[in-house]
Amino acid sequence: MRDDLYSHFRKLNQTYTVVHTSPSQCPYCSMQCTMLVHQERSPFTTRHVVSANKEDPVVHGKMCVKGIEAHVPAFDKSRLTTPLLRQNGQLVPVSWSEAMNWFATKVGALQQSGGTDAVGVYGGGSLTNEESYLLGKFARVALRTRFIDYNGRFCMSSAATAANLTFGIDRGLTNPLSDIPLAQCLILAGTNIADCQPTMMPYLRKAKANGAFIIAIDPRVTGTTRLADLHIQVKPGADAALVDGMLKVMLDEGLVDWSFVKNHTRGAKELIEHLATVRLDRVAEWTGVPEEQIVTAARAYGQAETGMVFTARGVEQHVNGVSNVRNLLNLVLLSGKIGKPGCGYGAVTGQGNGQGGREHGQKADQLPGYRLIEHPEHRRHIADIWGIKEAELPRKGVSAYEMFAAMQEKKLRGLIVMSSNPVVSAPNAHKVEEALRSLDLLVVVDMFLSETAELADLVLPAASHLEDEGTMTTLEGRVTLRTAAAIPPGLAKCDWQIIGLMAEALGKGSGFRFTKAEEIFNELRRASQGGLADYAGISYQRIQREKGVFWPCGSEEYPGIERLFEDGRFFHSDGKAVLYPAAHLLPLESPDADYPLTLTTGRVMHHYLSGTQTRRTPALLAKVPEPYLQIHPKTAKRVGLSDGAPARVMSRRGEIVLSVKVSQHIRPDTVFVPFHWGKEQCINRLTLPELDPQSRMPSFKACAIRVEPVAGKVCNQSDTLHGEERMLDEQAETCVGR
Repeated sequence: MRDDLYSHFRKLNQTYTVVHTSPSQCPYCSMQCTMLVHQERSPFTTRHVVSANKEDPVVHGKMCVKGIEAHVPAFDKSRLTTPLLRQNGQLVPVSWSEAMNWFATKVGALQQSGGTDAVGVYGGGSLTNEESYLLGKFARVALRTRFIDYNGRFCMSSAATAANLTFGIDRGLTNPLSDIPLAQCLILAGTNIADCQPTMMPYLRKAKANGAFIIAIDPRVTGTTRLADLHIQVKPGADAALVDGMLKVMLDEGLVDWSFVKNHTRGAKELIEHLATVRLDRVAEWTGVPEEQIVTAARAYGQAETGMVFTARGVEQHVNGVSNVRNLLNLVLLSGKIGKPGCGYGAVTGQGNGQGGREHGQKADQLPGYRLIEHPEHRRHIADIWGIKEAELPRKGVSAYEMFAAMQEKKLRGLIVMSSNPVVSAPNAHKVEEALRSLDLLVVVDMFLSETAELADLVLPAASHLEDEGTMTTLEGRVTLRTAAAIPPGLAKCDWQIIGLMAEALGKGSGFRFTKAEEIFNELRRASQGGLADYAGISYQRIQREKGVFWPCGSEEYPGIERLFEDGRFFHSDGKAVLYPAAHLLPLESPDADYPLTLTTGRVMHHYLSGTQTRRTPALLAKVPEPYLQIHPKTAKRVGLSDGAPARVMSRRGEIVLSVKVSQHIRPDTVFVPFHWGKEQCINRLTLPELDPQSRMPSFKACAIRVEPVAGKVCNQSDTLHGEERMLDEQAETCVGR
């Protein structure tokens, strides 16, 4: 009888009925896939599940493993639901009123003694356009500080700088994703799309089915390189030299579109003079790539009628990241493959709104609409919109990593961190932690008590993506609208509401009294009007009606530009793109006797950025529960490492212990570690803080290290290798979820 009752109870509890369905959007990568969130009830419990949106014009009902689970952190019991104030060394719950009174008093005291620049702002690429815009306005109007930057500096800054210098504009992809299947040749440089943007993979597979020749440039074998016809396993950091070799072949074999070069570019003379000094044998030596592969790649791209080049962090996160990207843009321009269907360039944005985040004022040197903070006319335009005098706008500040140096120099005494976790994501991470601990004021706005929030004096509870409405700009430059599907728990608030409360507390509330996100967007539209990133013609209603609108879009009658440069004009004053002889420098830390290997870092499919949300998602954490050291079998044998055993990984900045993953899918002179973990598992405790001189991007992708065994359990190497083969096959062929 008891068993029958239990069986009946279980059946009742497993019978769910959908009681509410809301549209939503994934918070993770720049594809920004849409979905439906269903609230379901049984007689005893409530749960939330998601299904793909088959009406999505970009991914057509596809989702990846992260997207399927993206709603889970929003309902996690460890969500922050009330402000927390540090008292007697402990974070204790307080009311919003108490939190804001304390905040205003502390900021006032610091600025009275140290000036308005005593307090800065550190933002994130997951904020909506409205919140990115408002955070920049808050820094410059409410705090009146020059110190503002965001974690997108660690993501897209080298590609953005290169595109601005070359094209005069930076908009992720110059073409819509639908152009990819039209390309006869695709170059994927330093981008692991299978792991990082899985729902983009169908476009690549369709191009391959159409006969495209795919070239992947990556030191590792990945799900992306497995799709390629040619995988070039370049040494980390040698990308500009590799492209020099390809350009040399194109020049020598008559694969340059001289008509396009003459009519639409400048700088060709200097580039050609530089290429005359290039020798393929030296390029092969510098890059570790056989000459025949360089020739094959150059011919495949140069001879194709259509072609596209994509870059990501693998070529960008170096001290010469801008030069790496600019040389790949030289490849595009010399071939004339730009401004036409199936011809263009794309920087594959990493964060959900990495594109919009830099367009509207989170970067140290930028104002809304991609205006420059040092440009007098740009300053006047924004000052008029904000109702202040142009002279009251601060000048430009410093980049994200340089802000931590300013803390150590006591120039910056307080920091507000919103939607970011720099203790995990910044290079030389233990120094970053020291800098944050040295502050007199650290305020963190987050959903969870992240590694950075644990250090804070005040933690403010933020809404999740399910609870916050606003626009996001995808890697295509398509502005989309994410609507709210739930109510924030407890006292948690949307980021834009929190910004408004902080401004009110500082006596600057008049410019921040918005009642809904759409009101902020309408102000953003006016602020961006006439700028490079012109959103003036985009409205919430239009986004919903057209399922996204491309910028630039200067009026509501204007369709927006899906494919840039179709008229042959670029965004420099003379209408021409700029060719540039790119320097190919060796990494700052080349391997030597003490540190004989090169460390490169990156992502895995099941985690996102610092892992604050994905490490709280059981289904994702179960797949990859901890970081690992990927190392070639020959190298592992030489240093005495066994698969599954612990290894000590050391650089000149620190050391950590990781489990070994012996793998044939990496260069013997290189090791790889994913960066999604903090504290004792944080690989960024070892990475280089040196910056690209133009983009101020840190060198995450190449530093010298050594490894040595630590006593521990040894696992079966062959099982792991076979498992890795299966995983890569899944990524390349079936990585897109339901």
